[in-house]
Amino acid sequence: MTSAEKYLRAYDEQLRTDAETPSAVSVTRLGPLRLVTFAGGRGFITYRDLGDADAGRMAELVADGLEHFRADPEISGVEWKTRGHDRAPGLREALVANGFEPDEPESIMIGPLDALCENAPVPSGVTLRRVASEGEVRAMSAMVDEAFGDSVDTRIADALVARLERGDGMELWVAETDGAMVCGGRLEPVPGTDFVGIWGGATLPAYRGRGIYRALTAARARSALDADKKLVHSDSTEDSRPILERSGLVKVSTTTPFNWTRR
Repeated sequence: MTSAEKYLRAYDEQLRTDAETPSAVSVTRLGPLRLVTFAGGRGFITYRDLGDADAGRMAELVADGLEHFRADPEISGVEWKTRGHDRAPGLREALVANGFEPDEPESIMIGPLDALCENAPVPSGVTLRRVASEGEVRAMSAMVDEAFGDSVDTRIADALVARLERGDGMELWVAETDGAMVCGGRLEPVPGTDFVGIWGGATLPAYRGRGIYRALTAARARSALDADKKLVHSDSTEDSRPILERSGLVKVSTTTPFNWTRR
Protein backbone atom coordinates (compact mmCIF):
# COMPACT_ATOMS: atom_id res chain seq x y z
CA MET A 1 0.00 0.00 0.00
CA THR A 2 1.14 3.54 -0.70
CA SER A 3 1.28 6.15 2.06
CA ALA A 4 -1.89 7.71 0.69
CA GLU A 5 -3.71 4.36 0.82
CA LYS A 6 -2.56 3.72 4.39
CA TYR A 7 -3.61 7.19 5.48
CA LEU A 8 -7.00 6.83 3.80
CA ARG A 9 -7.63 3.52 5.54
CA ALA A 10 -6.72 5.07 8.89
CA TYR A 11 -9.02 8.01 8.10
CA ASP A 12 -11.99 5.75 7.34
CA GLU A 13 -11.40 3.47 10.32
CA GLN A 14 -10.46 5.99 13.02
CA LEU A 15 -12.16 9.24 12.08
CA ARG A 16 -15.51 8.35 10.55
CA THR A 17 -17.10 7.58 13.91
CA ASP A 18 -18.36 9.72 16.78
CA ALA A 19 -14.77 10.97 16.91
CA GLU A 20 -15.70 13.11 13.90
CA THR A 21 -18.18 15.21 15.88
CA PRO A 22 -16.89 15.70 19.45
CA SER A 23 -18.99 18.84 19.97
CA ALA A 24 -22.32 17.21 19.06
CA VAL A 25 -25.35 18.05 21.17
CA SER A 26 -27.05 14.84 20.01
CA VAL A 27 -26.54 12.03 17.49
CA THR A 28 -29.31 9.91 15.94
CA ARG A 29 -28.65 6.81 13.82
CA LEU A 30 -30.62 6.31 10.60
CA GLY A 31 -29.35 3.18 8.87
CA PRO A 32 -25.72 3.95 7.97
CA LEU A 33 -26.18 7.68 8.63
CA ARG A 34 -25.25 9.67 11.71
CA LEU A 35 -27.60 12.63 12.10
CA VAL A 36 -25.77 15.15 14.27
CA THR A 37 -27.16 18.25 15.95
CA PHE A 38 -24.74 21.01 16.93
CA ALA A 39 -25.34 24.04 19.11
CA GLY A 40 -26.70 27.05 17.26
CA GLY A 41 -29.26 25.17 15.19
CA ARG A 42 -26.86 23.36 12.86
CA GLY A 43 -27.50 19.87 11.51
CA PHE A 44 -24.83 17.59 10.07
CA ILE A 45 -25.10 14.25 8.25
CA THR A 46 -22.17 11.87 7.91
CA TYR A 47 -21.39 8.13 7.81
CA ARG A 48 -18.54 5.66 7.49
CA ASP A 49 -19.91 4.03 4.34
CA LEU A 50 -23.24 3.52 2.61
CA GLY A 51 -22.93 -0.22 2.08
CA ASP A 52 -24.57 -1.56 -1.06
CA ALA A 53 -27.26 1.14 -1.24
CA ASP A 54 -28.49 1.75 -4.77
CA ALA A 55 -29.82 5.03 -6.16
CA GLY A 56 -33.33 4.31 -4.91
CA ARG A 57 -32.17 3.62 -1.37
CA MET A 58 -29.93 6.69 -1.54
CA ALA A 59 -32.92 8.88 -2.36
CA GLU A 60 -34.76 7.47 0.68
CA LEU A 61 -31.82 8.12 2.99
CA VAL A 62 -31.48 11.73 1.83
CA ALA A 63 -35.19 12.45 2.20
CA ASP A 64 -35.47 10.73 5.60
CA GLY A 65 -32.29 12.37 6.92
CA LEU A 66 -33.49 15.81 5.92
CA GLU A 67 -36.95 15.19 7.37
CA HIS A 68 -35.33 14.43 10.74
CA PHE A 69 -33.97 17.97 10.83
CA ARG A 70 -36.98 19.63 9.20
CA ALA A 71 -39.05 18.40 12.14
CA ASP A 72 -36.92 20.45 14.55
CA PRO A 73 -37.75 24.16 14.11
CA GLU A 74 -34.51 25.09 15.87
CA ILE A 75 -32.47 23.72 12.96
CA SER A 76 -31.71 26.46 10.44
CA GLY A 77 -29.35 24.57 8.19
CA VAL A 78 -27.97 21.09 7.48
CA GLU A 79 -24.64 20.01 5.98
CA TRP A 80 -24.31 16.61 4.28
CA LYS A 81 -20.62 15.72 4.13
CA THR A 82 -19.68 13.68 1.05
CA ARG A 83 -16.32 12.08 0.26
CA GLY A 84 -14.94 11.54 -3.20
CA HIS A 85 -13.80 7.94 -2.59
CA ASP A 86 -17.17 6.66 -1.33
CA ARG A 87 -19.42 4.38 -3.33
CA ALA A 88 -22.61 6.46 -3.43
CA PRO A 89 -24.71 5.92 -6.58
CA GLY A 90 -27.25 8.69 -7.09
CA LEU A 91 -26.26 10.63 -3.99
CA ARG A 92 -25.50 13.96 -5.64
CA GLU A 93 -28.73 13.85 -7.62
CA ALA A 94 -30.76 13.03 -4.49
CA LEU A 95 -29.15 15.85 -2.53
CA VAL A 96 -29.83 18.44 -5.23
CA ALA A 97 -33.42 17.19 -5.62
CA ASN A 98 -33.95 17.79 -1.90
CA GLY A 99 -32.64 21.35 -1.94
CA PHE A 100 -29.01 20.81 -0.95
CA GLU A 101 -26.45 23.00 -2.70
CA PRO A 102 -22.79 21.96 -3.12
CA ASP A 103 -19.89 24.05 -1.88
CA GLU A 104 -16.45 23.94 -3.46
CA PRO A 105 -14.67 20.56 -3.08
CA GLU A 106 -11.87 20.43 -0.52
CA SER A 107 -8.85 18.14 -0.31
CA ILE A 108 -8.59 15.63 2.55
CA MET A 109 -4.98 15.99 3.67
CA ILE A 110 -3.19 13.58 6.04
CA GLY A 111 0.41 13.28 7.17
CA PRO A 112 2.88 13.19 10.07
CA LEU A 113 2.53 15.95 12.62
CA ASP A 114 6.25 16.52 13.07
CA ALA A 115 6.63 17.47 9.41
CA LEU A 116 4.47 20.54 10.03
CA CYS A 117 7.00 21.86 12.54
CA GLU A 118 9.90 22.08 10.09
CA ASN A 119 10.93 25.23 8.22
CA ALA A 120 8.17 27.37 9.66
CA PRO A 121 9.73 30.52 11.12
CA VAL A 122 7.46 33.09 12.69
CA PRO A 123 7.48 36.19 10.43
CA SER A 124 8.85 39.38 11.88
CA GLY A 125 6.29 41.36 13.82
CA VAL A 126 3.91 38.40 14.20
CA THR A 127 2.87 36.87 17.52
CA LEU A 128 1.29 33.41 17.85
CA ARG A 129 -0.80 32.45 20.86
CA ARG A 130 -3.80 30.53 22.14
CA VAL A 131 -7.01 32.36 22.97
CA ALA A 132 -9.60 31.27 25.50
CA SER A 133 -11.49 34.26 26.89
CA GLU A 134 -14.97 34.84 25.48
CA GLY A 135 -14.10 38.24 24.03
CA GLU A 136 -11.03 36.92 22.24
CA VAL A 137 -12.87 33.87 20.93
CA ARG A 138 -15.62 36.07 19.46
CA ALA A 139 -13.03 38.38 17.91
CA MET A 140 -11.20 35.41 16.38
CA SER A 141 -14.42 33.89 15.03
CA ALA A 142 -15.43 37.18 13.39
CA MET A 143 -11.97 37.57 11.85
CA VAL A 144 -12.07 34.04 10.38
CA ASP A 145 -15.54 34.71 8.93
CA GLU A 146 -14.15 37.86 7.31
CA ALA A 147 -11.12 35.97 5.94
CA PHE A 148 -13.41 33.39 4.33
CA GLY A 149 -15.56 36.16 2.86
CA ASP A 150 -18.57 35.21 4.99
CA SER A 151 -20.91 37.28 7.10
CA VAL A 152 -20.12 37.16 10.82
CA ASP A 153 -22.01 34.21 12.34
CA THR A 154 -22.33 34.68 16.09
CA ARG A 155 -23.70 31.13 16.44
CA ILE A 156 -20.27 29.74 15.56
CA ALA A 157 -18.68 31.88 18.26
CA ASP A 158 -21.36 30.75 20.71
CA ALA A 159 -20.52 27.11 20.00
CA LEU A 160 -16.76 27.71 20.38
CA VAL A 161 -17.26 29.44 23.72
CA ALA A 162 -19.46 26.58 24.95
CA ARG A 163 -16.88 24.00 23.91
CA LEU A 164 -14.08 25.76 25.73
CA GLU A 165 -16.25 25.82 28.82
CA ARG A 166 -16.78 22.05 28.51
CA GLY A 167 -13.06 21.45 28.07
CA ASP A 168 -13.28 18.87 25.26
CA GLY A 169 -9.64 19.38 24.20
CA MET A 170 -10.17 21.92 21.40
CA GLU A 171 -7.58 24.69 21.17
CA LEU A 172 -7.97 28.04 19.40
CA TRP A 173 -4.89 29.77 18.01
CA VAL A 174 -4.35 33.18 16.44
CA ALA A 175 -1.59 35.14 14.77
CA GLU A 176 -1.45 38.85 15.55
CA THR A 177 0.40 41.79 14.10
CA ASP A 178 0.29 45.31 15.54
CA GLY A 179 -2.13 43.99 18.15
CA ALA A 180 -4.73 42.81 15.60
CA MET A 181 -5.74 39.24 14.80
CA VAL A 182 -4.90 38.44 11.18
CA CYS A 183 -4.97 34.62 11.10
CA GLY A 184 -6.65 31.95 13.18
CA GLY A 185 -7.46 28.26 13.41
CA ARG A 186 -8.55 25.37 15.61
CA LEU A 187 -6.72 22.32 16.89
CA GLU A 188 -8.97 19.28 17.43
CA PRO A 189 -7.40 16.25 19.17
CA VAL A 190 -9.33 13.07 18.30
CA PRO A 191 -9.66 10.95 21.47
CA GLY A 192 -8.60 7.32 21.19
CA THR A 193 -6.72 7.80 17.90
CA ASP A 194 -3.32 8.93 16.64
CA PHE A 195 -4.99 11.90 14.96
CA VAL A 196 -5.43 15.57 15.54
CA GLY A 197 -7.41 17.80 13.22
CA ILE A 198 -6.34 21.25 12.06
CA TRP A 199 -9.43 23.23 11.11
CA GLY A 200 -10.74 26.65 10.27
CA GLY A 201 -7.38 28.08 9.27
CA ALA A 202 -7.84 31.43 7.58
CA THR A 203 -5.75 34.54 6.98
CA LEU A 204 -7.03 37.99 6.14
CA PRO A 205 -6.34 38.70 2.44
CA ALA A 206 -3.93 41.58 3.10
CA TYR A 207 -1.66 39.28 5.15
CA ARG A 208 -1.48 36.23 2.89
CA GLY A 209 1.73 35.05 1.28
CA ARG A 210 3.91 36.00 4.25
CA GLY A 211 4.23 32.60 5.96
CA ILE A 212 1.79 33.48 8.74
CA TYR A 213 -0.59 30.56 8.09
CA ARG A 214 2.40 28.20 7.87
CA ALA A 215 3.76 29.42 11.21
CA LEU A 216 0.37 29.14 12.92
CA THR A 217 -0.03 25.60 11.58
CA ALA A 218 3.37 24.69 13.03
CA ALA A 219 2.42 26.14 16.42
CA ARG A 220 -0.71 23.99 16.50
CA ALA A 221 1.28 20.92 15.44
CA ARG A 222 3.81 21.40 18.24
CA SER A 223 0.98 21.62 20.75
CA ALA A 224 -0.47 18.34 19.42
CA LEU A 225 2.92 16.60 19.57
CA ASP A 226 3.16 17.60 23.22
CA ALA A 227 -0.10 15.66 23.68
CA ASP A 228 1.47 12.55 22.05
CA LYS A 229 -0.48 12.74 18.78
CA LYS A 230 1.28 11.54 15.62
CA LEU A 231 -0.92 12.19 12.58
CA VAL A 232 -2.77 15.26 11.36
CA HIS A 233 -5.77 15.57 9.07
CA SER A 234 -7.39 18.58 7.50
CA ASP A 235 -9.99 19.44 4.87
CA SER A 236 -8.13 22.03 2.85
CA THR A 237 -9.10 24.71 0.36
CA GLU A 238 -6.91 25.37 -2.65
CA ASP A 239 -5.28 28.19 -0.66
CA SER A 240 -4.02 25.91 2.12
CA ARG A 241 -3.52 22.61 0.24
CA PRO A 242 -0.18 23.56 -1.37
CA ILE A 243 1.15 24.76 1.99
CA LEU A 244 0.28 21.45 3.65
CA GLU A 245 1.70 19.44 0.74
CA ARG A 246 5.02 21.27 1.09
CA SER A 247 4.92 20.26 4.75
CA GLY A 248 4.65 16.55 3.99
CA LEU A 249 0.89 15.99 4.02
CA VAL A 250 -0.72 13.89 1.28
CA LYS A 251 -4.03 14.38 -0.49
CA VAL A 252 -5.93 11.13 0.06
CA SER A 253 -9.38 12.07 -1.24
CA THR A 254 -11.80 14.97 -1.56
CA THR A 255 -14.79 16.11 0.44
CA THR A 256 -17.66 18.26 -0.79
CA PRO A 257 -20.18 19.70 1.66
CA PHE A 258 -23.78 19.96 0.47
CA ASN A 259 -25.82 22.52 2.41
CA TRP A 260 -29.56 22.87 2.98
CA THR A 261 -30.93 26.10 4.44
CA ARG A 262 -34.37 26.49 5.95
CA ARG A 263 -36.24 29.11 3.94
